[in-house]
Amino acid sequence: MGRSTGLVCGDDGWRIPDWLWERIAPLIPPPPVHPLGCCRRRVPDRVIMNAILLVLRTGMQWNALDATGIANSKTAHRRFQEWERAGVLAEIWRQGLLDYDEQVGIDWSWLAADGAITKAPLGGSKTGPNPTDRAKKGRSDRSSRRARGSRSGSTTRAPTATTTSC
Repeated sequence: MGRSTGLVCGDDGWRIPDWLWERIAPLIPPPPVHPLGCCRRRVPDRVIMNAILLVLRTGMQWNALDATGIANSKTAHRRFQEWERAGVLAEIWRQGLLDYDEQVGIDWSWLAADGAITKAPLGGSKTGPNPTDRAKKGRSDRSSRRARGSRSGSTTRAPTATTTSC
């Protein structure tokens, strides 16, 4: 299910099990056709889905995938964007919720989600200026007369210490 080099060398217990892959695979759209009709062989979708779920599960950066040996980070990210646009991940989430509701049951009466990113309606002038503009006094380095590269303005340079072997 992927290369055996890198940090993840075998089945670590977090791979997509066969029964789940049988449900996910039909949701994945066919690969886009290359405009020239030629291309490298596509990395299997299951390998890429394992890589995507690793990133989503751990919060690791996409570029860190290269060190794991599971899949190339650019390939995984490109496929993630492709599948997100196609609605694959939303459909996996929807079907998972429906299955959970059927097996365990979701009591929607006590669940709530709320959020807002806006200014406080009654905040007024109490909030003050933007945090990036607060307490900026004095001149910037660009308008200063002192020499560039020196905060003190000194133009002398201290000699560099050298070491010798014994």
